[in-house]
Amino acid sequence: MQAIIMAGGVGSRLRPLTNTLPKPLVNIIDKPVMEYVIENLVAGGIKDIAVTVGYKADMIMDYFGDGSNLGAQLRYYQEDVPLGTAGGVKNASDFIVDDFVVMSADGLCNINIKDFCNFHHSHTSRVSMAVRYMPDARGYGLVKEKDGIVTSFAEKPKYVVSGLINMGIYAFDKSVLKDIPEGRSDFSYDIFPKLIGDIRTYEPDCFWSDIGTLPDYYMTNHYVCIHPENFRVSLGG
Repeated sequence: MQAIIMAGGVGSRLRPLTNTLPKPLVNIIDKPVMEYVIENLVAGGIKDIAVTVGYKADMIMDYFGDGSNLGAQLRYYQEDVPLGTAGGVKNASDFIVDDFVVMSADGLCNINIKDFCNFHHSHTSRVSMAVRYMPDARGYGLVKEKDGIVTSFAEKPKYVVSGLINMGIYAFDKSVLKDIPEGRSDFSYDIFPKLIGDIRTYEPDCFWSDIGTLPDYYMTNHYVCIHPENFRVSLGG
């Protein structure tokens, strides 16, 4: 399989950290969060990776280059205007030759990529979506499902409600690209509602943080300090 990493966001909620850096280059302990994403994909056997970039794109491309130092092969797709999550993937469609994984460059997660891909290939739904239970789903995409099949979405509910939330980690059949129009579009608002019944949920046993706010950022650093072995981090002695 291949992968697309979405790295075009501004990360405005992480200011002032993102005043001078794009969010994917913000450090968790000793390396940028996007480096963890690439390392996890490579460890799971996915080395052929496209990266969608926008805000401070040159800094991301200069840092990671062709990805060879991480055992990956990176190809960049720069957006002159933001295309959204689905639009960015559509823009990289000439890169895709088969089923593919999509992940965010600015979230930390140690999901087992091999297990996720095996799950995707074990059923007939065209989309596999990683989800997790949250006691307060405000600020996230709330997912409702029945027997593992998504039945509806509620993007960023205003009131406290518990349930499964969309982790922003997907595996797609290549045919889904035909369902994405050219131009700007988002998976949660524009594409997934059209694919209800064709999306299967996957609830991994792993750490996940979207690092959406400064408290989330410092909590994530603290967690990695306590569990460095889960993230290929060496803290020294």
